[in-house]
Amino acid sequence: MKYLTLCTLYFVLCTLPSVAQLRRGQLMEQRAREIISQMTADEKISQLMNDAPGIPRLGLKPYNWWSEALHGVGRTGRATVFPEPIGLGATFDTELVQMVGDAVSTEARAKFNVAQRMQNYGQYAGLTFWAPNVNIFRDPRWGRGMETYGEDPLLTGTLGVAYVHGMQGQDPFYLKTAACGKHFAVHSGPEATRHSDNVAPSRRDLYATYLPAFRMLVQEGKVETIMGAYNALYGESCSGSQFLLTDVLRRDWGFRGHIVSDCGAVDDIYKGHKIVKTAAEAAAVAIKAGLNLECGSTLKALREALDQGLLTEKDLDRALLPLMLTRLKLGILQPDPDCPYNDVGEDVIGCERHIDLARRAAQESMVLLKNDGVLPLSKDIHTLFVLGPAATDVYYQMGNYYGVSNHYSTYLQGIVDQVSAGTSINYKQGFMQLADNLNTVDWSVEEARNANVSILFMGNNGNTEGEEGDAIASDNTGDRKTLSLPESQMSYLRRVARGHQNKLVVVLTGGSPIDLREISELADAVVMTWYSGQEGGMALGDLLFGDANFSGRLPITFPADVAALPPFSDYSMAGRTYRYGDTNVFYPFGYGLSYSQVGYSELSIQEVRNGKWAAKHGSTLHVQVKLSNSSDRDVTEVAQAYVSTPTAGKDAPLRQLVGFKRVALKAGESRMVELTIPTDRLQTVQDDGTSKLTKGTYTLTVGGACPTPRSEQLGVSNVSTTFKL
Repeated sequence: MKYLTLCTLYFVLCTLPSVAQLRRGQLMEQRAREIISQMTADEKISQLMNDAPGIPRLGLKPYNWWSEALHGVGRTGRATVFPEPIGLGATFDTELVQMVGDAVSTEARAKFNVAQRMQNYGQYAGLTFWAPNVNIFRDPRWGRGMETYGEDPLLTGTLGVAYVHGMQGQDPFYLKTAACGKHFAVHSGPEATRHSDNVAPSRRDLYATYLPAFRMLVQEGKVETIMGAYNALYGESCSGSQFLLTDVLRRDWGFRGHIVSDCGAVDDIYKGHKIVKTAAEAAAVAIKAGLNLECGSTLKALREALDQGLLTEKDLDRALLPLMLTRLKLGILQPDPDCPYNDVGEDVIGCERHIDLARRAAQESMVLLKNDGVLPLSKDIHTLFVLGPAATDVYYQMGNYYGVSNHYSTYLQGIVDQVSAGTSINYKQGFMQLADNLNTVDWSVEEARNANVSILFMGNNGNTEGEEGDAIASDNTGDRKTLSLPESQMSYLRRVARGHQNKLVVVLTGGSPIDLREISELADAVVMTWYSGQEGGMALGDLLFGDANFSGRLPITFPADVAALPPFSDYSMAGRTYRYGDTNVFYPFGYGLSYSQVGYSELSIQEVRNGKWAAKHGSTLHVQVKLSNSSDRDVTEVAQAYVSTPTAGKDAPLRQLVGFKRVALKAGESRMVELTIPTDRLQTVQDDGTSKLTKGTYTLTVGGACPTPRSEQLGVSNVSTTFKL
């Protein structure tokens, strides 16, 4: 009896925080309802748009819901600039991404506290951040693919959840900031037609590819906000879709936060998609479908919609409640002395800890694609020539939705910081990014040819790829028609390489795949830096000269030929990404070299006996594999586990990433590593969107990249086993 009493007491004590949290949540909802009940209909309508005015008689300050934090606090002045999400995707580092999210939200709180003292209530000065973007980078031509974590649903969802956890904090009651999963759903270009497109993928593609990351953010990340997309899905605007916003999000997934439209998307309901004829009808459609907040001002027409009987004031109350709750959880609806983030000071903005984190993130993001022995470079190299505008222009490191920093390191700075004072190092721009050089007398080519090593920077920046309206040099509304680099860059590479007697390193910038067939042939080494953020220069220097080892891996397939891709506007997954395509691969998903050689062996699965697996619902596979570093350098290897199911290539992907782990190995070290794989990752999505484990033979492969024919050609190490269900 005494034992039972102690156990009961222990249980009560352990559950007290949850009870207290529940009670506080009830009080919060009661307070939100009280505030709403005191508003007039017009006041309620005014609070349903991003630029919400203050209501002094209720103690409500003005609040603008639109803030950005894709890879640092964006568009509002000084902040630490981390690598663009596609670069963070290349890290395969869940812990790192959460640390980045935490640093971003810390700076966000500091900036908000200062802005409030200044009475700056404008756009980008709030605490509701419209990040992360967990759309699937299904087509390499999409200009906004740089904003995502890549082409794989598991990698995207896992890193997205980590970022949300960092952004929203660990307090059991208050939100540090409110994160937002966007753009829900089935949204990844083309940019030119996003306001009018109606996409209709199969239910299998919807539930196997386009929805999993969002579901993870809702159910594992407890994300506070979901943003609807511009496009329509199955004939409903995604920002006014009963199916997406009410049936899937709230009913099926249990989402409790608020839903915001993409900017101007409610307008698209009647102007772009032409689902209804007037703004009042569009506003009513959106609110009744489950939208809570509009980025824009079309919801002003709700006054007219009320007068026409298209919806009731109770519909406004229902839409408004989650918004009031979000502001209460942030501690900003009314003065809240209990909020633990009230006193975060501005000394954290761009602090040394965040600078160091940005440098580490940039190091882990960069991918070594080719190395014929030229790297790492000696710090005592005699002559070194650096070429290309990206070497000195930080815009090639910023990506999009960026903040600005008072602490940038260019690539040239990072290289110069590494070499001996006795090294003869020089720099010239060499070529114009998009146009041919006008001066036909070009000494830089010969100077580059004569150096011991030349480092040539090539690639894209935010002028050539990005969102509709941002990429001012794009002739495709931000998207890319080709994966080839401009002829001005390629012709310069050819001239330098043609007579180069020593070594040529090509460093690539950008947020999407590049046609590397000719570049890889001409260069002795190729490095992909993505948009590496403010510390990209120092990070690249660390890697090129061996102070750090490469560990980045491609989060998206680099195809060989853009002409062999499916049509950009086709949302079928057939022939797309490593999951549904084997051909047209130049560098495969998950691929990346280092200065070490890591082998895989002795693969086993604890739950498999005599080649058979007795699957249980909700169980986990415990996979063990031996990793061996046969080199004389320490390395961090990204071990990746892939499964091919019994219906692979027919009703299921050819292979599917089901687990990954960064493993630090000392020089010459070998050790067993365990990967845990929930069995639901092995399920096959059916035609109706449901999932099940299918009978037959499964193949599990663990290695350094996805197991494709191209991976074998590149010598990727892996080990496989089969088992039956």
